Amino acid sequence: MATIILFLLIFGTIVIVHEFGHYLLGRVNGIGVVEFSVGMGPRICSFTKKGTIYSLRLLPLGGSCMFLGEDGADAEGREVEGKVFNQAKAWGRIAAVAAGPIFNFILAFFFSLIIIHFCGVNKPIISEVVANSPAEEAGLLPGDEITRVNGSKVHFFGEVSLDFAISGAQNVEIEYLRDGVRNTVQVTPRLDETDGYYYIGIIRNATREELEVSGTELIRYSAHYVGYQLKLTYKSLLMLVRGEVPVTDLAGPVGMAQIVSNTYENAKPLGFTSVLVRMLDLAVLLSVNIGFLNLLPLPALDGGRLVFLFVEVLRGKPVSPEKEGMVHFAGFVALMLLMVFVMYNDIMRIVTG
Repeated sequence: MATIILFLLIFGTIVIVHEFGHYLLGRVNGIGVVEFSVGMGPRICSFTKKGTIYSLRLLPLGGSCMFLGEDGADAEGREVEGKVFNQAKAWGRIAAVAAGPIFNFILAFFFSLIIIHFCGVNKPIISEVVANSPAEEAGLLPGDEITRVNGSKVHFFGEVSLDFAISGAQNVEIEYLRDGVRNTVQVTPRLDETDGYYYIGIIRNATREELEVSGTELIRYSAHYVGYQLKLTYKSLLMLVRGEVPVTDLAGPVGMAQIVSNTYENAKPLGFTSVLVRMLDLAVLLSVNIGFLNLLPLPALDGGRLVFLFVEVLRGKPVSPEKEGMVHFAGFVALMLLMVFVMYNDIMRIVTG
């Protein structure tokens, strides 16, 4: 029961913040809101204020902020405060649509502040080099600070490990600092037969004092952590598109609930702080995922709507609402089919163990 509550709390917070972003920027730009809802399906409870319905729906699978006139949204005879969506200025509508994903990134940043406050930062500084490893052969030494991998800047030791795991047996260019001097070396990760991952043979053992950050460093590394999760999301999606990761690995709400449950059970013996940090870490990952995926230029997603709005800015006139509506409807149907497929996979994973 505790894990169900935790999942609903995490997912619900992310959905509310996302939809509140739409709502807030919509209202700032004078757009009327027909309904602000959390969840999907039949309404469980609701109340109306200034013509806007605020509702909680049965299925915890998302939410919506329905602007007046958007996709034919009708106030059904109610007096809704604000103008019809298409009557607002184009940049105002762009701000209202983009605000949902942006608020997800802002939420992830605030959660990251808490995580890094408690856990500190595991910087990409080498503590040990494994004997006869690719790292030793390349001349890397304890104390070297890795700054870039394949030209991409890194701020956490986990980022370095991620890049090695993804690159496979391909050459990796590592830029590092040694005694203030910047150096570059080529390393080829080696497959570990026991777990199937690629490594170069470097270890990071940091003391509590080495992990601690404060002040502006805390803010800076919190922003970097959101960037790290964004990088992880992007690379995972790229691997999925390339077929390097099976579609069956996708997780929906049921799969996320299972992940929350497993994480909670593993963290519970370590105390409240451990549970809090692990749950917030999941929340950061999930919030960044939702923000990033919603910005993809696909029909029915915020990114797809932004494409039409930018086309309107460039053309100086909007695309036919009927044509745009058909595109988004087709995208919505495809999205629902994908959700059914992912949910089926989630359930089969749980059933088959």
